[in-house]
Amino acid sequence: MNRFARLLDDLVLSPSRGGKLRLLAAHFREVPDPDRGWALAALTGALDFRHATPAVVRRLAASRIDPVLFALSHDYVGDLAETVALTWPAAAEPDPPSVDEIVRALAAAARADVPGLLAGWLDRLDAAGRWALLKLVTGALRVGVSGRLARTALAELGAVELARIEEAWHALEPPYEGLFAWLEGRGPAPAAAGPLAFRPVMLAHPLEDADRDGLDPALLAAEWKWDGARIQLCGDGATTRLHSRTGDDIGAAFPEIRDGFGLRAVLDGELLAGRPGAPGTFNALQQRLNRKAPTRRLLEANPVFVRLYDILLDGDEDLRALPFAARRARLEAWHARHVAGTARAAILDLSATLPFSGWDELATLRASAAAQGAEGLMLKRLDSPYLGGRPRGPWFKWKRDPMRVDAVLLYAQRGHGRRSSFYSDFTFGCWGAGGELVPVGKAYFGFTDEELARLDRWVRAHAVDRFGPVLVVERALVCELAFDAVQISSRHKSGVALRFPRIERIRWDKPAAEADRVEALAALAGTGQG
Repeated sequence: MNRFARLLDDLVLSPSRGGKLRLLAAHFREVPDPDRGWALAALTGALDFRHATPAVVRRLAASRIDPVLFALSHDYVGDLAETVALTWPAAAEPDPPSVDEIVRALAAAARADVPGLLAGWLDRLDAAGRWALLKLVTGALRVGVSGRLARTALAELGAVELARIEEAWHALEPPYEGLFAWLEGRGPAPAAAGPLAFRPVMLAHPLEDADRDGLDPALLAAEWKWDGARIQLCGDGATTRLHSRTGDDIGAAFPEIRDGFGLRAVLDGELLAGRPGAPGTFNALQQRLNRKAPTRRLLEANPVFVRLYDILLDGDEDLRALPFAARRARLEAWHARHVAGTARAAILDLSATLPFSGWDELATLRASAAAQGAEGLMLKRLDSPYLGGRPRGPWFKWKRDPMRVDAVLLYAQRGHGRRSSFYSDFTFGCWGAGGELVPVGKAYFGFTDEELARLDRWVRAHAVDRFGPVLVVERALVCELAFDAVQISSRHKSGVALRFPRIERIRWDKPAAEADRVEALAALAGTGQG
């Protein structure tokens, strides 16, 4: 456990990607099985201890720590795991458990057994170990490591291509002892993924001015960029699975897509609300996301469909090495054979390619994206193979310019990780019809470290009330928020919600009375901007 604690601490303090890769590779090389495999599982989100919740940790802390001291400490520190780690009575002689002991005990434990297990381990650990334990069991590992970065470290450790690890990843199980044996030359390579297994999706980079200078438009294909949920459909002829962009099986939430279709292919696409001729907003799609067993009423009231972008496998033939132009032709042929003219056309739609002759016409198309209900354009090199991850150069996303609104800061809450000592999570509001400020969105980023420090000081100096961890502040600070869309929302008192809001500028000079009104945002939601 001590090595795992040191790894987490070092990852938090290492700002560079290269530094994190070196730390990960060293840990995987030096720590024996199965602890290194459980560390890998924790960092890639493959562990879930559903009974070890923050609420359990708080109740456990209340049983050992003076509640006033703990409340004051938590308010100052901001992070639950760190607060408990620092205030828990110190072990007389630390006797740290292994990560394997912790994982296996929690996996077999009933709900009632979890507090006792945690208390016993906390009593055996020092402060660093207690912090790592609580981060591990609650899944709050905000250390700047993505699943792909961890797998990149594995590729460097074994001197193998990252694509080989990505290809087999979703067929592997923690603690990955067979994977490490292969990487160290002690065992065979993992079996290739079958037709129902998830393939890592190919992602795009934002288009920058420097990219445009080096790109010949004649070598590109253009499509609309839709605001849905990226998915992958996998079928072996008898069974069809629907995967999220991260490989989770989400088919149970969308039975009309998964069932009744003898798919024998692997298809890449976008899950959208509505019907092909009238796609809905992401807000409408959210009514269906994360529903394990949707009711018939929900299915009928909130239909969904898939807009297909690419074909990875056609039957048993792997097409990913083909250039995009060839894969697009195969996708069109597949759609014509299996979908066009059938009832399946209501749930499997083909993404349109957009004609253009140069950058000026592409810019015009991009400017009209809002009227189409799209976020912007996707630009794909015609000669690009399908490469999992986010390779630089083959695909670009050219999103439309963001919309902006001047809003008033209403509430503030502490952040997480290195921001846990700062108020960095903000709720903003605009003026409603009744003359009051009503919330329209939350923003967590867009500011520099210097601006964050100043915002934090302002929040502390202008707090007027508190509700648990949330501070209510004086209605006096205006920020310009940039956002991608406006959605009508019955869950918000304002009736609207901003999509991906971020702080563009802090208007220290602007009075709150001059902030924008909700009516202006609601009008945007009805003009193709939402």
